[in-house]
Amino acid sequence: VNEGTAHVYTLFGKVIAVLDEPGLYFLWLKLGPAALIINWLGKRHVLDMRVDQKYQRSLPVNSEEGAPMGIGVWYEMKISDPVAYLFKNTDPKGSLAANVSNATVRMLSNMPLDAMLETRHVMSRAVRGEVSPKSNEWGYEVGSVYIRKVHFRDVDMIHQIEEKVVNRLRQVTSAIRQ
Repeated sequence: VNEGTAHVYTLFGKVIAVLDEPGLYFLWLKLGPAALIINWLGKRHVLDMRVDQKYQRSLPVNSEEGAPMGIGVWYEMKISDPVAYLFKNTDPKGSLAANVSNATVRMLSNMPLDAMLETRHVMSRAVRGEVSPKSNEWGYEVGSVYIRKVHFRDVDMIHQIEEKVVNRLRQVTSAIRQ
């Protein structure tokens, strides 16, 4: 078993052994007589137990004021329970991504705009707290969750803000010149 991997052996639909510590194993000592037939009638699942990460871009969220915002969420995860990862959910990685997306939209919708733009750490903890219990059931352990980007999604709104900033800069510049 290589470092950072786990081997799960199944025979006739039952988990026979989980080898998750790196090293050299003799299957007949671990599995007994089943070691003779595991290669023909059973199956070996090799899982990558290293930390993985994912970034979801521009998840749609509305602020309390109704401004359409986009939120980018970066999170890391690793397999904590190989058996649950294999057999409790058919697509744990996709389910975790959907769970993070739904939790982000559910937890961060209707936040005041100023809080949404300033309190990324609080938002990150809220999303992680919402996602962790369900992901643990699926054999995943969620590590860091970080709100990386909060931005406006409406192009017209962005142009209006830019125009207001430019006009204000012109006013300040002319006041300085006078």
